[in-house]
Amino acid sequence: MQDALRLARESDLDLVEVAPNAKPPVAKLMDFGKYKYEAAVKAREARKNQANTVLKEVRFRLKIDTHDYETKVGHAKRFLSAGDKVKAMIQFRGREQQRPAMGVRLLERLAEDVAEVGVVETAPRVDGRNMVMVIGPLKNKAEARAEARKQKQRETSQSENQRKQRVDTSTAESVTQSIGDAFPAELRQAATVQAESSQSAPIAAEDKVQETVASASGTEATQAPAQPEASAQQATADAKVAAAKPAAAQAGTASTSSPKPAASPKPAASAKPSAKPAPATPSAAAKPAAPKPGAPKPGPAKK
Repeated sequence: MQDALRLARESDLDLVEVAPNAKPPVAKLMDFGKYKYEAAVKAREARKNQANTVLKEVRFRLKIDTHDYETKVGHAKRFLSAGDKVKAMIQFRGREQQRPAMGVRLLERLAEDVAEVGVVETAPRVDGRNMVMVIGPLKNKAEARAEARKQKQRETSQSENQRKQRVDTSTAESVTQSIGDAFPAELRQAATVQAESSQSAPIAAEDKVQETVASASGTEATQAPAQPEASAQQATADAKVAAAKPAAAQAGTASTSSPKPAASPKPAASAKPSAKPAPATPSAAAKPAAPKPGAPKPGPAKK
């Protein structure tokens, strides 16, 4: 015991008694705090993965329609795939209680339809006016959740791979954005044939091109002697224009030196008659003009 304690102090660990009832007792050197933390993590993970099975109920009628029956079967398959149990119940009304065999056949049909995801745990039995059958899942809820989680991860990885997948451009067809791609195939084929014919036409028309060049050179040769005559005619026209310029200048000078006739005076505007004549006042009488400084003063008139 003393040796175990000494070893625990030297290694800085805890001495934990594992089997106290054993002879001799069994002890273990460990980090007890780390051990407790790991145990708590494991318990928490176990509680998270733990799932309680729930009993789901699906109700039928003895005269259920085909479409309604298929809908109920779909619900039952979904519940069983999620790891839950399904309680199938048939409700009898009135004289239907005298036909329990029909309810048994309906429940057996249901068990056959969901056989791929569930198994019958309780056979059909009569419970008052109802008939009950319990179907259990083939996988428990924890396994169903784990499988669903894996399926979701698989789908996510596939989508990421498709997104990251590179496009192989080595064998890709050329993409054109020409308006000719929208034309029908017949028009495009006709255009191709016309282009090929236009490419082969210049090779066959070399002789015509040479003839055209020769005719053009002959025309230039015939027009060359007429150039001196044209130059002489041009010189004569220039002399006539030069002689006509002084006469035009003299006519312009004479027209500028002649006086312009005086404009006729405009008639004076007639005075408008006033509405009321102004009354005569003594102050309005005409006063004699004042004599100028150098003029002699008027004297008495001589007799």
